[in-house]
Formats: sequence, structure tokens, C-alpha cells
Amino acid sequence: MIKPYAQTCDRNKDPILSVLKNLLKEPGTVLEIGSGTAQHAVYFAEHLPHLKWKCTDLKENLPGMEQWVREAGLPNLALPFELDVSSVEWEVLEFDFVFSANAIHIMSWKYVEEFIKGAGRTLSTNGLLILYGPFKYKGEYTSESNETFDIWLKDRDPLSGIRNYEDLEQLANSVGLKFSGNFTMPANNEILCWEKQ
Repeated sequence: MIKPYAQTCDRNKDPILSVLKNLLKEPGTVLEIGSGTAQHAVYFAEHLPHLKWKCTDLKENLPGMEQWVREAGLPNLALPFELDVSSVEWEVLEFDFVFSANAIHIMSWKYVEEFIKGAGRTLSTNGLLILYGPFKYKGEYTSESNETFDIWLKDRDPLSGIRNYEDLEQLANSVGLKFSGNFTMPANNEILCWEKQ
């Protein structure tokens, strides 16, 4: 099997890492949702050795992820495991941080709801939920390129699409998460952060 590769991960890994270094200063365990190829997991675990990184995705993506993780051989990066945000199994786990990059806009809103609810349950007190990607505000796009991307997403899957910050905020608040930061990123992306109360 050819090891999977995502060019976008190489492009955005350093800008994301620069924010994570400030947000994730304390030792702890990170649950990454929708890790894709696991390139981010490998890079962030290597550069943030005080964190234990757990990468997850749907079952069909695990073999490729395992190649990246095994090749890296990092002591703080566990082998990836299957996690479907709509399942209840992950809600009995506890993590200090939940991170996800470019995942919620490819999920249906129902799965976004399950994701946020699950994060609310699995995060320890003062734990952080960190989301990277494009977002809308009051239904408005932050750039023409994001609008074009959203049209492409919906053509591919009508249930997907760039999410409204206000909808995410309402959902996060309902599960005890308080908004704690917004970081502007390259290519019209952002990092949004909530803290478990």
C-alpha cells in the first residue's frame, strides 16, 4: 500500500503548530478527530513532546495512518484507532485536549452535533476544544475563495459545508464549553478554541 499524502497538511502544519504551541503549553493528552493521513499527528507530536497524541479516523483510513505513525516511531504518538463521532464509545474516554483540522465541514451537521457533544463529555475540566478550518460568521463567508469552496463541498455532498461560528458557539455552550479564542490563519482559515467549564 502506498503511504497516503495530503499536500494541505504540509502547507498548514507550521501555522497551526505556532498556535498550538501557545494553547497547549501544559502536559496532557490530545485526541485528534479526523486525522486523515496522520501527517499532522506525526508533526505535532514530534514538536510538542510534552503531549501524548492520539489520532483517530474512520476504519478505512487507519492502514495509511499506521504507516505514518509506525515510520515516525515517536514515544508520545500511539497507533491510530477507529472513532466515529456518532458512536458512544469515545464518550467514556477522558482527554485534556480535542483537536480537529478540516473535518467539520466535510461532516453532516448531525455529525457535527455529535462531535461537539462528545467533546463536551470527553474533555477534562479546563480542557480545550480546538477546531481548524474555514468558518462563516452570521452566514457570511470571510472570502470569495471560501464561498467557492463551500459550493464545491455541497456539490460533492449536500450535507457538508462551511459551518457558522454562531451555530458552533451555541452548540458548544450547550455542553459546557466557553469560547476562549479566535486565531486568523493563512488561506482564509481560522482556529477556534473553547474551554471546558
